[in-house]
Amino acid sequence: MPLTDIFDETLDINSTSDYVLVFQAGYEELTFTILDAVRNKYIFLRSYTPDEKIRFSPDEVREIIEKDDFLLKKYRKTFILSSTGLFTMVPASLYDPGKKDLYFKLNHGNVENHSILNNMIQEADSVLLYGISAPLHENLKSHYPSALFYHQVKPLFCFMDKEMRKLSGPYLHVNIENDSFCMALFTDYSLRYLNSFPYRNITDIVYYILNVIRFSGAGEIQSIHLSGSTERFDELTSLLTLYIKSILFAAPAGNFSFSYVFNDTGLHRYLSLFTAVNCES
Repeated sequence: MPLTDIFDETLDINSTSDYVLVFQAGYEELTFTILDAVRNKYIFLRSYTPDEKIRFSPDEVREIIEKDDFLLKKYRKTFILSSTGLFTMVPASLYDPGKKDLYFKLNHGNVENHSILNNMIQEADSVLLYGISAPLHENLKSHYPSALFYHQVKPLFCFMDKEMRKLSGPYLHVNIENDSFCMALFTDYSLRYLNSFPYRNITDIVYYILNVIRFSGAGEIQSIHLSGSTERFDELTSLLTLYIKSILFAAPAGNFSFSYVFNDTGLHRYLSLFTAVNCES
């Protein structure tokens, strides 16, 4: 099983009570980072990906959690992130907690064996509903009973709300995952468009981006902000430069810093992971 490890020499497995754990957990990938809450500095990142197959099984996820040296330690605070494309937004003024399953079904139909969770998105005055595999959710709850559960769109919103206010024109952000991507467009400092799409190849992503730009009525968009599974000069950025003037990689920002061991890491790849601590609510 492929494993990525980035760690600072000050990391102390016996000091996790002073650390914050942020864990993005799914069958496609298990990635977590550790923030030293005393120094407000990220000092560790570890990522597991399936070997020669697309997804982990529920048993494999449980085994990884229970065998990892850090995942079952006691932390000052724990955040659990989900990157599922099964989500929808409901205006807070119309939201009835007793109807959350109905709201979700109207957008995604009957999705079997999933738990429906919710996050408040203050920046959009909306409630985000998302579906997570019920066995995965039960597994995570049993290991992390006091954790805060977020869909990755929540920390993305915390980040985008600050970034788009630095611009005078439209703000377009695309976050790429292994088999889906999320796209958000803000105009006049308000959310105009938000959606998630599955994709099979890179040209699918470019097609959806260009169509949203074309039909949004937002005018000419000069720049696009990228995060997630993309790199400078890869196929996606090379294609986008044919249509969009400026390709920008979203750098995590907040009341935290990074150990020098992250200097050669593309931090935009883990934007939601690093910025989850910015939006505790």
